[in-house]
Amino acid sequence: MQRIFEKKYLFIRIAIGFVLGIFLGFLLPEFSIRTKVIGDIYLRLIKMMIVPIIFCAVAGGIINIENPKDLRRIGAKTVTLYVLMFIVSAVVSLGVAYTMRPGLGVVLDHPPAFEQEFTTPTVEGFLLNIFPDNPIAAMASGDILPVIIFTALFSVAIIAVGREAKPVRDFVNSLSTVSFKILDYVMEVSPIGVMSLMAFSVAQYGAGIFTALGKYILTCYIACVMTFFIAMYLPLYLQTRMKLSTLLKGLYKIWLVTLSTTSSAAALPTSIRVSTEDFGAPEGITNFTLPLGCTINMCGGACSFACLAVFVSDFYNLPLTVFQIVMLVFVATVLNMAAPGIPGGGIILGASFLSILGLPFDLMGPIAAFYRLLDMAFTTMNVTGDIVANLMIAKSEKEWSIEMIPQR
Repeated sequence: MQRIFEKKYLFIRIAIGFVLGIFLGFLLPEFSIRTKVIGDIYLRLIKMMIVPIIFCAVAGGIINIENPKDLRRIGAKTVTLYVLMFIVSAVVSLGVAYTMRPGLGVVLDHPPAFEQEFTTPTVEGFLLNIFPDNPIAAMASGDILPVIIFTALFSVAIIAVGREAKPVRDFVNSLSTVSFKILDYVMEVSPIGVMSLMAFSVAQYGAGIFTALGKYILTCYIACVMTFFIAMYLPLYLQTRMKLSTLLKGLYKIWLVTLSTTSSAAALPTSIRVSTEDFGAPEGITNFTLPLGCTINMCGGACSFACLAVFVSDFYNLPLTVFQIVMLVFVATVLNMAAPGIPGGGIILGASFLSILGLPFDLMGPIAAFYRLLDMAFTTMNVTGDIVANLMIAKSEKEWSIEMIPQR
């Protein structure tokens, strides 16, 4: 029993908390709902560390890449691979959705209207929003993509200045060490936080929620599974020959966090740690690709939007044209780059997405009622895509191979 409390067994403790939370939700639903505050505090502690970790990870990843040509090449590879993975994920999910047709035959007597406010994003607005006019304000408000843009410019400037910037470089590296130490303290309470969040989810929605729009939920989960194998594992296997069991041994630790928090940003510290410690990926590339992927690589978002569009179009008997399907992929790509890595962020984006396609968004009401169940799968795929892309980029740079995976 004493060994289980060692740092390297943290994920066993999280798994125990995950399972205990499910039992608590079924056995003591009222208690589970009242104690959700514990899970909320855990999420706040994680969110508290998101901006410092992203700043330190991106800055550290860039300033420790000595050759500027390497930085440009890795950056181009990263963005290109993320976009390609998203498009493939969207195509696979469309195939699943059109096979399942979840919107056909679904009847709701009184579908609730979607009452939240939302704005319809434009390409111009998106481009303006990613460049901060006040980087401190962007950090304070948690706008991840502007923070990454500023941090990248800041870090490139450190490299360009050279020897005179050495004190700044040392400060950033020291700040990174301190930030990750604080994160260690926060992660120690993960088992309790995860238990609280899972207990609340089960108590709030129960097993019966799956019968409401079960076919739609099933379609989304099948789309995520197919996306994992076709858009992620297959390219990784072809490039690295990594066995599925080897990949899953590291991924399950991250999945415990994504399934309980439904936040790709909250899972970022765990993703970085698993990539470097469990898969042996180089820290420089990992600290650059994973924070960027946390914001712009949303393979799960591709599954979400593809299934949502087909579901709503079938429900209202509004078949999508070929042009609308092409627009679907383009709009989904742009919207997901602006997606917040927070729980429930996809609800607002989903309504905006449907509006841009000219589809009704009233169904976002009932979907929002159980969106957390869907978000568990979507977030898991988002983060999994980041991990796979990181390994593929490291392999292409000849800085990683499956032989470098630590044997445990």
